[in-house]
Amino acid sequence: MSTYMPKAGEIERKWYVLDAAGKPLGRVAAQAAVLLRGKHKTTFAPHVDCGDNVIIINCKDAVLTGHKLHKKYYYRFTGYIGHLKSVRYDTLMEEKPCKAMELAVKGMIPDNTIGRTAITRLRLFEGAEHKHAAQKPQAWEL
Repeated sequence: MSTYMPKAGEIERKWYVLDAAGKPLGRVAAQAAVLLRGKHKTTFAPHVDCGDNVIIINCKDAVLTGHKLHKKYYYRFTGYIGHLKSVRYDTLMEEKPCKAMELAVKGMIPDNTIGRTAITRLRLFEGAEHKHAAQKPQAWEL
């Protein structure tokens, strides 16, 4: 019996909704990364982009465990000498909770062309409402 190799045109992409309310940010991000890569499918192959579309709702209600809210920082470099900007996660979660979730998911997918196309299938929303009801997404339980 030969090994099944998925083709790029044969991939069937589904839509899933993850609810982040009251759940740890990293756990939700890890599950989203698995769905975006397609690792939950029996037809997974690491060299083919066979992931699904993921919608994460209630990003503002995700929690950070321990002292991460006050001790963890998000750093970005502007490109100028001495311009390393830092934002503490309690400020980031207040102002841009979707950015915090996006950074967590982006860090869990590979940094190559498959990962870059996978992150485009991620949709993030602060509240419980999303605009992708026409795609009939299924709820995914963590």
